Amino acid sequence: MKVAVWDTYVTKKDGSVMHFDIIAPEEIRDTALIYSYGKEYLKTKAQEGQALTSKECRFCHMETVQTQWESEIKQKGYIIVEMENCK
Repeated sequence: MKVAVWDTYVTKKDGSVMHFDIIAPEEIRDTALIYSYGKEYLKTKAQEGQALTSKECRFCHMETVQTQWESEIKQKGYIIVEMENCK
């Protein structure tokens, strides 16, 4: 399975910046859907309402799905990979 990696930097309520990737199947090209995945994730981090647009979230590259991501992507349609300052 090929996946698209969407590089995302969101300014948190405290002013710091969190960096995470939204990983979704390559055929998902609807940016509104990708942003909705990110907004859903932000809710789990008590960061709902923070801006998540093309300024914060951009397509980065395509890659072959990593084995540890595959089941969650098949179940939810995407996976979030935390990179920096996501706690």
